[in-house]
Amino acid sequence: MLQLGVPPLELVLRTAVVYVLFLGGLRLFGKREVGQFTLFDLALLLLAANALQPAMTGPDNSLPGAAIILATIFSLNRGVAELRERSSLARRILESSPTIIGRDGRWLPEVVEREGLDDNDLAAALREHALDRVEEIRLAVLEEDGTISIVPSDSGAAGEARLRRRRRTRRFR
Repeated sequence: MLQLGVPPLELVLRTAVVYVLFLGGLRLFGKREVGQFTLFDLALLLLAANALQPAMTGPDNSLPGAAIILATIFSLNRGVAELRERSSLARRILESSPTIIGRDGRWLPEVVEREGLDDNDLAAALREHALDRVEEIRLAVLEEDGTISIVPSDSGAAGEARLRRRRRTRRFR
């Protein structure tokens, strides 16, 4: 239990390789927020984590080995966060850019499909912005963090009515 079954450096290297592969997979996975994960997305992440664990530990199942792996994961994560803050190249590699998914009262079907959004996602975004129909949007953007921002197309009386609805909705939360 306290005896390492693998040299510490091997544990660090195994963990670093798995971390980089997993981070790359998540980057390719898409722009969903954790709160937007479907049951299938969550199952995928849990199964992937379970499948990758032996690749990190190898034959080691000791407590010091677990401590080394955890320290490596947290250190790598902190290092990636620092790198992202300091380097625009790293930020471009690690983060998605905003994507226009709707314009002038219509969704862009090829972009919506490429981003893995469905009708439920789009309807929820309209409701969140107090809109009834897609025809009411001027611009819809899938942001870096997976949220959908919408700029309404109209102003004047209809826009004021929507603003009143939005204020009323926020007051009851």
